[in-house]
Amino acid sequence: MQAPEAQLIGLNDPDFQLMREAAREAGRIAMRYFGENPQVWLKQGASPVSEADYAADKFLRQTLLGVRPAYGWLSEETEESTVRSAGPRSFIVDPIDGTRGFLAGDKRWCVSAALVEGGKTLAGVLECPATGETFEAVRGCGAWLNGTRIKVLQNPIAPFSLGGPKAMVNLLPPHLLQQTRAVAHVPSLAYRLALVAIGKLNATFVKPDAQDWDIAAAMLILEEAGGALLGADGMPPMLGEESARHNALAAGSGTLLDALVKALGEYQGSRN
Repeated sequence: MQAPEAQLIGLNDPDFQLMREAAREAGRIAMRYFGENPQVWLKQGASPVSEADYAADKFLRQTLLGVRPAYGWLSEETEESTVRSAGPRSFIVDPIDGTRGFLAGDKRWCVSAALVEGGKTLAGVLECPATGETFEAVRGCGAWLNGTRIKVLQNPIAPFSLGGPKAMVNLLPPHLLQQTRAVAHVPSLAYRLALVAIGKLNATFVKPDAQDWDIAAAMLILEEAGGALLGADGMPPMLGEESARHNALAAGSGTLLDALVKALGEYQGSRN
Protein backbone atom coordinates (compact mmCIF):
# COMPACT_ATOMS: atom_id res chain seq x y z
CA MET A 1 0.00 0.00 0.00
CA GLN A 2 1.34 3.41 -0.95
CA ALA A 3 2.37 5.62 1.97
CA PRO A 4 0.21 8.70 2.55
CA GLU A 5 1.61 12.00 1.30
CA ALA A 6 3.50 13.92 3.97
CA GLN A 7 1.72 17.01 5.28
CA LEU A 8 3.89 20.11 5.63
CA ILE A 9 4.26 21.68 9.04
CA GLY A 10 5.38 25.15 10.12
CA LEU A 11 8.24 26.44 12.22
CA ASN A 12 5.93 26.80 15.21
CA ASP A 13 4.53 23.28 14.92
CA PRO A 14 4.33 21.69 18.40
CA ASP A 15 5.96 18.47 17.18
CA PHE A 16 8.99 20.36 15.89
CA GLN A 17 9.29 22.37 19.09
CA LEU A 18 8.97 19.19 21.17
CA MET A 19 11.64 17.43 19.15
CA ARG A 20 14.17 20.26 19.16
CA GLU A 21 13.91 20.67 22.95
CA ALA A 22 14.20 16.92 23.47
CA ALA A 23 17.27 16.73 21.23
CA ARG A 24 18.87 19.60 23.11
CA GLU A 25 18.40 17.89 26.47
CA ALA A 26 19.54 14.52 25.07
CA GLY A 27 22.72 16.31 23.98
CA ARG A 28 23.25 17.56 27.52
CA ILE A 29 22.78 14.03 28.84
CA ALA A 30 25.33 12.63 26.37
CA MET A 31 27.83 15.35 27.26
CA ARG A 32 27.90 14.14 30.87
CA TYR A 33 29.59 11.00 29.57
CA PHE A 34 31.80 12.56 26.88
CA GLY A 35 35.44 12.13 27.79
CA GLU A 36 34.47 10.32 31.00
CA ASN A 37 35.20 6.73 29.91
CA PRO A 38 31.60 5.46 29.87
CA GLN A 39 30.78 1.77 30.02
CA VAL A 40 30.77 0.18 26.55
CA TRP A 41 29.22 -2.98 25.10
CA LEU A 42 29.58 -4.54 21.65
CA LYS A 43 26.45 -5.07 19.60
CA GLN A 44 26.08 -7.63 16.82
CA GLY A 45 28.71 -6.91 14.21
CA ALA A 46 31.12 -5.52 16.83
CA SER A 47 29.55 -2.06 16.74
CA PRO A 48 30.02 -0.28 20.09
CA VAL A 49 27.22 1.13 22.21
CA SER A 50 27.76 3.00 25.46
CA GLU A 51 25.78 3.91 28.53
CA ALA A 52 25.63 7.41 27.06
CA ASP A 53 23.75 6.07 24.00
CA TYR A 54 21.28 4.25 26.21
CA ALA A 55 20.74 7.20 28.53
CA ALA A 56 20.05 9.61 25.68
CA ASP A 57 17.84 7.06 23.92
CA LYS A 58 15.75 6.45 27.05
CA PHE A 59 15.22 10.18 27.52
CA LEU A 60 14.23 10.75 23.91
CA ARG A 61 11.77 7.88 23.86
CA GLN A 62 10.13 8.78 27.15
CA THR A 63 9.93 12.47 26.25
CA LEU A 64 8.75 12.21 22.65
CA LEU A 65 6.35 9.30 23.02
CA GLY A 66 5.21 10.62 26.37
CA VAL A 67 3.66 13.55 24.53
CA ARG A 68 2.85 11.72 21.28
CA PRO A 69 2.11 8.08 22.30
CA ALA A 70 0.34 7.30 18.99
CA TYR A 71 3.42 8.11 16.90
CA GLY A 72 5.75 5.44 15.58
CA TRP A 73 9.28 4.99 16.92
CA LEU A 74 12.55 3.87 15.37
CA SER A 75 15.92 4.22 17.07
CA GLU A 76 19.31 2.62 16.65
CA GLU A 77 19.34 1.74 20.34
CA THR A 78 15.76 0.49 20.74
CA GLU A 79 15.29 -3.13 19.77
CA GLU A 80 11.66 -2.90 18.70
CA SER A 81 10.28 -0.57 16.05
CA THR A 82 6.69 0.68 15.83
CA VAL A 83 7.08 2.77 12.67
CA ARG A 84 4.96 0.47 10.51
CA SER A 85 2.39 -0.46 13.17
CA ALA A 86 1.64 3.06 14.43
CA GLY A 87 -0.11 6.01 12.79
CA PRO A 88 1.28 7.93 9.83
CA ARG A 89 3.83 9.95 11.84
CA SER A 90 6.95 8.60 13.47
CA PHE A 91 10.03 9.75 15.32
CA ILE A 92 13.28 8.33 13.92
CA VAL A 93 16.28 9.00 16.14
CA ASP A 94 19.90 8.16 16.75
CA PRO A 95 20.78 9.15 20.32
CA ILE A 96 24.47 9.44 19.42
CA ASP A 97 25.37 9.32 15.75
CA GLY A 98 29.11 8.69 15.66
CA THR A 99 29.50 6.55 18.78
CA ARG A 100 33.00 5.39 17.84
CA GLY A 101 34.17 8.98 17.54
CA PHE A 102 32.34 9.91 20.74
CA LEU A 103 34.21 7.20 22.63
CA ALA A 104 37.53 8.28 21.07
CA GLY A 105 37.03 11.90 22.16
CA ASP A 106 36.17 13.20 18.68
CA LYS A 107 33.73 16.11 18.97
CA ARG A 108 32.01 15.40 15.64
CA TRP A 109 29.01 13.45 16.92
CA CYS A 110 25.39 14.45 17.28
CA VAL A 111 21.95 13.61 18.56
CA SER A 112 19.81 13.03 15.47
CA ALA A 113 16.03 13.38 15.68
CA ALA A 114 13.53 13.39 12.82
CA LEU A 115 9.78 13.59 12.43
CA VAL A 116 8.77 11.41 9.48
CA GLU A 117 5.54 10.93 7.55
CA GLY A 118 4.83 9.27 4.22
CA GLY A 119 8.44 8.16 3.86
CA LYS A 120 9.75 11.73 4.10
CA THR A 121 11.18 13.83 6.90
CA LEU A 122 8.97 16.73 7.98
CA ALA A 123 11.45 18.17 10.48
CA GLY A 124 14.95 17.28 11.54
CA VAL A 125 17.40 18.28 14.26
CA LEU A 126 21.09 17.50 14.69
CA GLU A 127 22.20 18.56 18.15
CA CYS A 128 26.03 18.63 18.29
CA PRO A 129 26.84 19.80 21.83
CA ALA A 130 30.59 19.07 21.72
CA THR A 131 31.03 21.43 18.74
CA GLY A 132 28.38 23.91 19.89
CA GLU A 133 26.29 23.43 16.74
CA THR A 134 22.58 22.87 16.23
CA PHE A 135 21.37 22.07 12.71
CA GLU A 136 17.63 22.27 12.11
CA ALA A 137 15.26 22.06 9.15
CA VAL A 138 11.53 22.05 8.49
CA ARG A 139 10.31 20.87 5.10
CA GLY A 140 9.48 23.82 2.90
CA CYS A 141 10.78 26.33 5.43
CA GLY A 142 14.57 26.11 5.16
CA ALA A 143 17.57 24.90 7.18
CA TRP A 144 19.62 26.62 9.87
CA LEU A 145 22.83 26.34 11.83
CA ASN A 146 22.53 28.00 15.23
CA GLY A 147 19.65 30.08 13.95
CA THR A 148 21.36 31.27 10.73
CA ARG A 149 20.00 30.12 7.37
CA ILE A 150 22.37 27.78 5.52
CA LYS A 151 22.90 26.94 1.85
CA VAL A 152 25.07 24.46 -0.02
CA LEU A 153 27.74 25.66 -2.43
CA GLN A 154 25.92 25.27 -5.75
CA ASN A 155 28.98 25.93 -7.92
CA PRO A 156 32.07 24.90 -5.92
CA ILE A 157 35.49 25.64 -7.36
CA ALA A 158 38.06 22.87 -7.82
CA PRO A 159 39.68 21.21 -6.04
CA PHE A 160 36.46 19.69 -4.71
CA SER A 161 36.40 18.36 -1.16
CA LEU A 162 34.93 14.89 -1.29
CA GLY A 163 34.15 12.34 1.40
CA GLY A 164 33.40 8.64 1.27
CA PRO A 165 35.10 5.28 0.69
CA LYS A 166 38.05 5.33 -1.69
CA ALA A 167 36.58 2.46 -3.74
CA MET A 168 33.60 4.67 -4.57
CA VAL A 169 35.58 7.87 -5.12
CA ASN A 170 37.83 6.07 -7.62
CA LEU A 171 34.83 5.41 -9.89
CA LEU A 172 34.57 9.09 -10.76
CA PRO A 173 35.70 10.12 -14.28
CA PRO A 174 39.50 10.68 -14.40
CA HIS A 175 39.19 14.40 -15.13
CA LEU A 176 36.96 14.87 -12.10
CA LEU A 177 39.01 12.58 -9.89
CA GLN A 178 42.05 14.76 -10.57
CA GLN A 179 40.11 17.76 -9.25
CA THR A 180 38.99 16.19 -5.98
CA ARG A 181 40.56 16.39 -2.57
CA ALA A 182 39.76 13.53 -0.23
CA VAL A 183 38.83 14.54 3.31
CA ALA A 184 39.56 12.66 6.49
CA HIS A 185 36.91 10.29 7.81
CA VAL A 186 34.09 11.92 9.77
CA PRO A 187 32.79 9.43 12.38
CA SER A 188 29.20 10.67 12.23
CA LEU A 189 27.43 10.24 8.89
CA ALA A 190 24.76 12.74 9.92
CA TYR A 191 27.43 15.33 10.73
CA ARG A 192 29.17 14.64 7.41
CA LEU A 193 25.93 15.36 5.54
CA ALA A 194 25.53 18.55 7.57
CA LEU A 195 29.01 19.62 6.46
CA VAL A 196 27.80 19.34 2.86
CA ALA A 197 24.76 21.44 3.77
CA ILE A 198 26.94 24.30 5.02
CA GLY A 199 29.50 24.05 2.22
CA LYS A 200 32.44 22.82 4.28
CA LEU A 201 32.31 19.64 2.24
CA ASN A 202 31.35 19.73 -1.44
CA ALA A 203 29.99 16.19 -1.67
CA THR A 204 30.25 12.73 -0.18
CA PHE A 205 29.57 9.13 -1.01
CA VAL A 206 27.76 7.03 1.59
CA LYS A 207 28.66 3.36 1.71
CA PRO A 208 25.90 0.71 1.66
CA ASP A 209 23.93 -0.15 4.80
CA ALA A 210 23.31 3.34 6.14
CA GLN A 211 20.08 3.13 8.10
CA ASP A 212 17.09 5.41 8.53
CA TRP A 213 18.34 6.80 11.83
CA ASP A 214 21.67 7.77 10.23
CA ILE A 215 20.11 9.92 7.52
CA ALA A 216 16.53 10.92 8.43
CA ALA A 217 17.31 14.30 10.00
CA ALA A 218 20.46 15.15 8.03
CA MET A 219 18.83 14.39 4.67
CA LEU A 220 16.17 17.05 5.21
CA ILE A 221 18.75 19.58 6.44
CA LEU A 222 20.72 18.97 3.24
CA GLU A 223 17.62 19.21 1.05
CA GLU A 224 16.41 22.44 2.63
CA ALA A 225 19.91 23.86 2.17
CA GLY A 226 19.63 23.24 -1.58
CA GLY A 227 21.36 19.86 -1.88
CA ALA A 228 20.20 16.27 -2.05
CA LEU A 229 20.93 12.74 -0.89
CA LEU A 230 20.31 10.33 -3.75
CA GLY A 231 20.61 6.67 -4.67
CA ALA A 232 21.90 5.19 -7.91
CA ASP A 233 18.43 5.71 -9.40
CA GLY A 234 18.71 9.45 -8.80
CA MET A 235 15.96 9.38 -6.19
CA PRO A 236 16.11 10.18 -2.46
CA PRO A 237 15.73 7.18 -0.13
CA MET A 238 12.34 6.48 1.42
CA LEU A 239 12.16 6.25 5.20
CA GLY A 240 10.13 3.98 7.45
CA GLU A 241 10.03 1.10 4.97
CA GLU A 242 10.11 -2.57 5.94
CA SER A 243 13.91 -2.45 5.95
CA ALA A 244 15.69 0.54 7.45
CA ARG A 245 18.84 -0.22 5.45
CA HIS A 246 19.79 1.58 2.25
CA ASN A 247 22.06 0.94 -0.70
CA ALA A 248 25.00 3.24 -1.44
CA LEU A 249 24.09 6.93 -1.60
CA ALA A 250 25.60 10.22 -2.71
CA ALA A 251 25.17 13.69 -1.24
CA GLY A 252 25.89 17.05 -2.81
CA SER A 253 24.44 19.42 -5.37
CA GLY A 254 24.57 20.40 -9.02
CA THR A 255 26.72 18.71 -11.64
CA LEU A 256 29.09 17.31 -9.02
CA LEU A 257 26.22 15.35 -7.47
CA ASP A 258 25.20 14.18 -10.94
CA ALA A 259 28.66 12.69 -11.41
CA LEU A 260 28.52 10.96 -8.03
CA VAL A 261 25.13 9.43 -8.80
CA LYS A 262 26.45 8.09 -12.12
CA ALA A 263 29.41 6.55 -10.28
CA LEU A 264 26.96 4.94 -7.86
CA GLY A 265 25.44 3.05 -10.75
CA GLU A 266 28.83 1.60 -11.61
CA TYR A 267 29.47 0.77 -7.97
CA GLN A 268 26.16 -1.03 -7.61
CA GLY A 269 26.82 -2.96 -10.82
CA SER A 270 30.23 -4.10 -9.56
CA ARG A 271 28.63 -5.51 -6.41
CA ASN A 272 25.94 -7.53 -8.21
